[in-house]
Order: sequence, then C-alpha cells, then structure tokens
Amino acid sequence: MNITERLKERAEKAMSTIVFIQARKSILEQLGYQGLDENIPLPVQLPGPVNRFDASMITEESIITGILRYLAWKPEAEHAEYYRSLVKALRPSLLEELSNAGIAKAEAHEWEVAEEIFLALAGLYPDKPEILLDLAMLHEEHAKILEQEQDADCAETEDDSAYEYYKMLLSREPPYAAAYYYAALFFLRKKTFDRASSLLTTFISLSDDETRVQKAKDILAKLKKLGYLDTTFKEAFDFIRMDEDEKGLAKAQEFIERYPDVWNGWFLAGWAHRKLHNWEKGKEAFQKAIDLGSEEADTYNEMALCQLETGDFAGARNSLERALRFEPENVKIIANLGALEYRMGRTAEARGFFEAAIEMDPDDMVSKTWLEKLDKEAGKE
Repeated sequence: MNITERLKERAEKAMSTIVFIQARKSILEQLGYQGLDENIPLPVQLPGPVNRFDASMITEESIITGILRYLAWKPEAEHAEYYRSLVKALRPSLLEELSNAGIAKAEAHEWEVAEEIFLALAGLYPDKPEILLDLAMLHEEHAKILEQEQDADCAETEDDSAYEYYKMLLSREPPYAAAYYYAALFFLRKKTFDRASSLLTTFISLSDDETRVQKAKDILAKLKKLGYLDTTFKEAFDFIRMDEDEKGLAKAQEFIERYPDVWNGWFLAGWAHRKLHNWEKGKEAFQKAIDLGSEEADTYNEMALCQLETGDFAGARNSLERALRFEPENVKIIANLGALEYRMGRTAEARGFFEAAIEMDPDDMVSKTWLEKLDKEAGKE
C-alpha cells in the first residue's frame, strides 16, 4: 500500500471536521484580518460534533487550524497558495513552532499526530525538503520500534512509507544532499548495502558538510572491508530473511570462505543455524562472530536463543545482559529475559520482565501474550 492509499481514510476523517465559510468582511476585520478576499471561503476547524454552525466558532485559532489541516491533506487543492500566504502572514514563526511540536509528539510515540503536524508543514512550505525528510525519519523510527516489538508486518509498512518519502526527496531538482545521506542510512539498516554505497558516493559529491562527508567515507571504507558489498553476503541475507534458510546458510558459508576473519559472515551462518534449530552450530557461529569483534545486540540476543534451547541458562542470561548493555531499551531483549526466567521456573521474575517491557512499550504483543499465559497458569493453580 503506498502513501496515498494509506492516508486516504485518515484524510477523509480529518476533512470531515472542517467547514468552509464565506465570512463577511466585517467579521474578518473584527478578528484583525485586513485585505482578505471575502469571495474565497476559509476552512474553519470545528470544536467537535456540532448541530449548527454559528459565527462564535470563527476565531483566529479555528481558521489557522482549519487551514493547516486542509493543507496537510489537500496541499495542491484550489486556493492552497492563498491559504499559505494568509497563515504565514498571521503566524510568521509557525515553521519552528510546528517543527518542535512534531518532534515532541514523535518522541512521545504519538505517531499519527506527529505525522499530521509534519504533513501540515509540508503543505504550508512545499519548497522545504527538510520537512519531507522529517516525515521519512518519523516512519523509520516507528519501524525500528515495531521491529523491537517483533511486529514485522507493521514495521515493513512503516519502512515502505519512509521509502516513499526518500524517493520523493531523491527525485528533487536541484538535488537535496542531506536526503542522500539519510536515505543511505535507511538502506544500511535494511541491509541493502549496494544501494547505500551508491547514495553515499553521490552524497560525497554533492555535500560541503565536512563532518558528514567524512562519516560517509568511513562507512564506505567499512562496507568494503567487511565484505558488505560482496553480492554473496546480500544473497545470504536475503535468503535467510525470506526463510530459505538452507540456501542462506550455503551462501553464508561461501562468504565465510572468502572472508574468514569478518564477523558478519559468521553471524549470518549462526542466524541460519538458529532458524534451522541447529542450536550447537548456531552457538559456535555466534561465538566466532563475537571473537572476531561483533559488538551488536543482535549477535548476543541470537546467541542467547541458542543457549536457551540447549539448556545453558547461565550462558543465555549472560548473553542477554550483554545485549541489553548495547540496547538498554530493546523490548525484545527484555521479553527474552522474561522467557528465560519462565524456562527456569521463576514465574514471578518472568512476570517482572514482561511487565517492564509493557511499561516501556504498551503495544508489545509478545509480552502481552506471555502475561496472558502466566495469568492462565496462575488461575489453574
């Protein structure tokens, strides 16, 4: 589902809270509006469900809010440029105010509210690519959290939305250099290393930001050194991600033969072994990755899953605690600690971890499912 389809229902709902008025000039002048075209209707945000609209609902705030909501969902509609001029004249500091509000809502994980704020800004300032970048990064951040919650489908939907905004940014003329940098980081997270490499190379040619240019060069050097640009690595990763684990394992082993001292090949082999329930071989591969310098939370978390299945509870605890040092707010790791405690017969301790995970993320379905299981078991006793 693309951005247009995903937002259509929300747009209809948002627009249902707006009425268009053709106010008399005298009413507008009472509000301090001078020189307005009274023949152009103004969008007014309703305070809530109303049986009858009256003039008392026309306030400066209701007009500005109505225009912003209209521009969020109908940025290319009739009179949009007139509305932009009006709001900018009335609230010249609105760009900074709304940007700060959008960031605050995103930090509070109020994703839809944050998105509408940034959409309003994009409608108000269509010439500013920074706002589209904010939207891309908003969806990407939401995707990261959903990944930690092991909600792969919803995470993929959010990443798809981020990708759509990056595509818009990368098609702009003249080129917007920062978009190439952040889109490259997006593709790095998605393990699409060849695309990331291409974007970073373009960014270096476009940007005069010395700090970021150096970071881009460092990333490119690391990608080359670790073999990430090797097509065998990408093939192995894609096979395992698509649950073709035997093929992925074969490709991972092929990569290891070429780069025996690179930890990420061993990680891929361990990942495939773990999915194939080859617990001991998985442990060996993850330990090799760690010995070669992996300091990734995922490596230790995956190692813990293998240790848990082989009855090495002490080792699993140690691995999960080390993973948590790298990512202390990773809900997936906290839930796995709860699962470990449950396997050890310590249900009270397990409950504590699951409740902590829920406190950090009220939408974590894994922990909710575990708590339901514990409640049912407690009810049978």
